[in-house]
Amino acid sequence: QVQLVESGGGLVQAGGSLRLSCAASGRTFSSYAMGWFRQAPGKEREVVAAISWSGGNTYYADSGKGRFTISRDNAKNTVYLHMNSLKPEATAVYYCAADDYSGSYYGYLTANSAYDYWGQGTQVTVSS
Repeated sequence: QVQLVESGGGLVQAGGSLRLSCAASGRTFSSYAMGWFRQAPGKEREVVAAISWSGGNTYYADSGKGRFTISRDNAKNTVYLHMNSLKPEATAVYYCAADDYSGSYYGYLTANSAYDYWGQGTQVTVSS
């Protein structure tokens, strides 16, 4: 079992930055692939970024490439999402997710259905 708690969301002006954190419980965090997803009102949940268990592979949705960075600190059982140059369309609830997947396949790591554990979400609002 893994429990995930997100933090760091809030209100920011367009062009600003935020760093989301996801703290995980459990001693096997380092063996879990992690993902950040988001869901805007009236829209389906979509992937934002994902990182393999080792941290050696990262993937980004086109909407965040070049502006978002996913990273993990296995010593702190935490995964981060740094978001720069935020746009109003980034407004959504952001969720952290974990799965005990040991591979690095893009198609798996970026799929909603692949993840077994989810946090409660943190709201990000970008004002124009």
